[in-house]
Amino acid sequence: MLDITLTARGKSGGNPIPMAGIPYHSAENYIAKLVRSGLSVAVCEQTGDPATSKGPVERKVMRIVTPGTLTDEAFLEERRDNLLCSISFGDEEAFGLAYLDLSGGRFSVSQVRGLPDLISELQRIRPSEVLISEEFPYEGAFENLTGLRRQAPWLYDLDSAKSLLTTQFKTKDLSGFGIDSMQLAICAAGCLLQYAKDTQRNELPHIVTINKEERSQYILLDAASRKNLEIDTNLAGESNHTLAWAMDACKTAMGSRLLRRWLHHPLRDREIVNARLDCVSSLEQSYNYDAIQTNLKQVGDVQRILARIALRSARPRDLSRLRDTLILLPAIQADLRSVDCPSLGEVAKDISEHPSLAELLERAIIDNPPVVIRDGGVIKDGFDAELDDLRNISENAGQFLIDLETQEREATGLSTLKVGYNRVHGYFIEISKAQSDKAPDAYIRRQTLKNAERFITPELKAFEDKALSSKSRALSREKALYESLLDELNEAIDALQRCAKGLSELDVLSNFAER
Repeated sequence: MLDITLTARGKSGGNPIPMAGIPYHSAENYIAKLVRSGLSVAVCEQTGDPATSKGPVERKVMRIVTPGTLTDEAFLEERRDNLLCSISFGDEEAFGLAYLDLSGGRFSVSQVRGLPDLISELQRIRPSEVLISEEFPYEGAFENLTGLRRQAPWLYDLDSAKSLLTTQFKTKDLSGFGIDSMQLAICAAGCLLQYAKDTQRNELPHIVTINKEERSQYILLDAASRKNLEIDTNLAGESNHTLAWAMDACKTAMGSRLLRRWLHHPLRDREIVNARLDCVSSLEQSYNYDAIQTNLKQVGDVQRILARIALRSARPRDLSRLRDTLILLPAIQADLRSVDCPSLGEVAKDISEHPSLAELLERAIIDNPPVVIRDGGVIKDGFDAELDDLRNISENAGQFLIDLETQEREATGLSTLKVGYNRVHGYFIEISKAQSDKAPDAYIRRQTLKNAERFITPELKAFEDKALSSKSRALSREKALYESLLDELNEAIDALQRCAKGLSELDVLSNFAER
């Protein structure tokens, strides 16, 4: 499957221990292949310090990558949702469904009765991974379903599920979400949430609400109709010449994903439909959509960026794309003010503006950051005085030594004095044997050579302590600053998620106006 060579390392019971390895920087490509095949991958990282560990360095499983819990950009299809689904069952073919878009923070539940309706729902949401109880009695209906995972029956316990969900949403009960009486759906949601937390080895702060879906909200399409309508997949299983292919001129990935959801969920509510049509008419007049689409072209995939921020896996370029998007918001708001439509006013309210966060990220992150924080070089000069000092010491060590040598020669009058460095003894002042007896009292002998003496001074020792550790301390400081940026962004995660929702809606409505 991965086309890598099987080798061996050592023996156990006289037999070679099989091994297969890949370069760490290529891991994403190999993980993506495994996950696309329906497998799960445990990602372990070294957590102990090699310098202090006796024997093997401690390692921990940091996360488990599964088909339905992908958040990394490299693993996801940009313009399609990636959903994790959980199914519970009751008497007389009653089923509870819960599904989660971990990379976007959308969490929904519904209940259906009868296997045909269950299969129709699964074909509508098209999950990448499905959780069912080990006691699920209708497994034969899922013969063609990939990513099926059997879970312990106790994970579907109603009381445990309620406790887990209310803790997640910081509420007393679930009545505020309108799902208090949907016991089967709650059971499915509880199992799903626990599975997501277990695989991510993390809390999920970007999942802040749960949406109740009722089949009466939508025009129902059976599996055959959905297939023959070729909404986003044609009869050959491809995306060309489908309804979505013809309709999708969205400028953002999150807009394209929302468009597909709208096409798969045709609404019955005329009030919502007419409000959308009013927006489209207003945007179409005088080509108002044109300026908006020009700005939307530069908007990043904020929904998925926010998920990675919440899961503490955001990379520097995620933050730079978020920064560039936040900087665009005033221009987008100005374009919206020129359009006379109350419904678009609600979209503009969701998008809002976030000047303090835009300013923070503009001050903190360099224009074109590296892919990962691991080697530093992400935080801008001038953002943090301590980091600047550490960088200056590391970068200007050579000039300091030249200046110190000039200063000491002038102060002592010793023409053979020079300042140097080696890995074994560190920094030193070297004076020839002929002049070494004239060394000042403050000089402390460090090493005797055949033709010279080497000394250290308190000033040089202090610089040595700083210089030798400055690079690692600068990297440590930079990582701490990066973590604090993630903390600040997480505090605003709710408002930023509303912003992402508003931008995706604006993108789809502008797309309809253009089409």
